[in-house]
Amino acid sequence: MLQSAIESSLGRGARIESAAAVSGGCIHSCYRVSAGAVRVFVKVNAFRYADAFAAEADGLAALRAAGVRAPKPLAHAAAAGRAFLALEWLELGGREDFAALGRALAAMHRAADAPFGWHRDNYIGATPQRNAESADWIAFWRERRLAPQLALAESRGHGGALHAGMDKLMRELLALFRGYAPRASLLHGDLWKGNADFCCDGTPVLFDPAVYRGDREADIAMTELFGGFAASFYAAYDEAWPLDPGYRTRKHLYNLYHLLNHLNLFGGGYLGQVRATLGLLLDAL
Repeated sequence: MLQSAIESSLGRGARIESAAAVSGGCIHSCYRVSAGAVRVFVKVNAFRYADAFAAEADGLAALRAAGVRAPKPLAHAAAAGRAFLALEWLELGGREDFAALGRALAAMHRAADAPFGWHRDNYIGATPQRNAESADWIAFWRERRLAPQLALAESRGHGGALHAGMDKLMRELLALFRGYAPRASLLHGDLWKGNADFCCDGTPVLFDPAVYRGDREADIAMTELFGGFAASFYAAYDEAWPLDPGYRTRKHLYNLYHLLNHLNLFGGGYLGQVRATLGLLLDAL
């Protein structure tokens, strides 16, 4: 049964004494599980999420290996028709040191090399994210990011509103990269404000990643998309590793991917934002 599987993941002789529901996103049921002196954060969902939990554990391990504070993945498995992911419990909600987060992200972005992509596919929210490796960043973004989301949007009835503009954008992507050659950085991949927090001592923490190697601008762009981070984050990041001036245009390209994903996940309420962002990019070509 599921309880026994979770107990096995906690170590020999562990017995769950309590499990309290906690917040942890909109996809999974999340719990603070106590077993003696051990507390862990456990996500639970249907069996079909087993691969998503494996991908999340893989991404968290990559962030940690790059020196970023992230919950340590303890175990993931499936039992009794359910899947779970057990993570280190972290006490969050401390002093918000966004400058430290900016410096930590810049250091993480230096911790990668070619090729672009990742050794496995993963998920952006509930949507599969293709990561087959490529030496060509522009081709990767066109074929692994924009094209799958556009195909999904067309299958949901939004193709007519987007097809002509998206077709022109994908044909002429090179124009947005003149004089700029991205290097392959380790990316969080889903870095909006809800996926970052701070420990009690102010240490920044990242979680819920969708990792791959790509242009670091993609991470910074998403931090601006849904509410944004504090100004001290951007100042510290730019001091550690200044962004290219073309970022001001390319950020819309990178956020178009996430907006298309939200359109596909949550419906037509995002169509206006998708079209406006696409319009900005077409004007820049």
